[in-house]
Amino acid sequence: MDLGSLTLLVDILDAGNLSQAARKLKMTRANVSYHLSQLEKSVGAQLVRRTTRRVEPTEVGLRLYRHGLSIQNELLAARETVATLGQGLQGRVRLSVPSGYGQMVMSDWLIDFKRLYPAIVLDVLFENRVDDLLRDEVDIAIRVIPEPPPTLVARELGAVRYVACASRDYARAHGLPTALAQLRSTPVITSGVVGRELRLRAYQGELREDVTLEPTLISEHFPFLREAILAGLGVGIVPDYVVGDAVRTGEILTALDDWRLSIFGTQMFMLYMPNRYQTRAARTFIDFVLAKAQAARGQELLAAA
Repeated sequence: MDLGSLTLLVDILDAGNLSQAARKLKMTRANVSYHLSQLEKSVGAQLVRRTTRRVEPTEVGLRLYRHGLSIQNELLAARETVATLGQGLQGRVRLSVPSGYGQMVMSDWLIDFKRLYPAIVLDVLFENRVDDLLRDEVDIAIRVIPEPPPTLVARELGAVRYVACASRDYARAHGLPTALAQLRSTPVITSGVVGRELRLRAYQGELREDVTLEPTLISEHFPFLREAILAGLGVGIVPDYVVGDAVRTGEILTALDDWRLSIFGTQMFMLYMPNRYQTRAARTFIDFVLAKAQAARGQELLAAA
């Protein structure tokens, strides 16, 4: 059993199937399959069960995976130590952030981080999909979701509060909704997911109501949604950070304030793979964002007091 085949097993099981592992390793699927077969022959036991879409470890395969993972992480740590010997903190962090929260809240955090650690490369994707982090070899993802996937490490960043809101001019001309059911006949401005029914969940104590929305304007670009709300095109249902400053100045008014509203979830999470080696750069970034999120929550509590 050679070291390369053992770490190949780790890559296959982390990827979930041979094709994905082949893309990550820049090998052909046939080559990956061949090396896996050779490893199973040398061990004398089946290591993975193949299906049409995934591979799952056998008991022996899982034990070898754990050994291989430990060895792989130690090798990565050794390479990082050698590469950065006598140098300041450096490396690369590939990050995926939600389009709205990333643009309107995290942008300042990312700029502050780069000022502190100029030698760390930040590769930032602005997207809202919740996929396997292996898809784009993303190190860290920030997501608004009801529950984090059980296969990932999830660090809570704080609550997300949606508001129903409209410009002062719209409210003067059309009024603001006073009941959830009115949203069905109101021009709604919000974000959505292609191919998925858009459902608003509203909570009031133990009471929960669901309202199916048919928005007149949909976009994942939250600065655009903000401008549409300010232009008086309808009632926005967006996270409070999108319109918070305009609410404070009175340009935008809120409605249905007795309800706690949610479309995609009420919590923000930082997600990363539990078994993937975290470089010093990635660990530093994780600690930095957690500290920023904690400070932001503290400021919100002070403002609400």
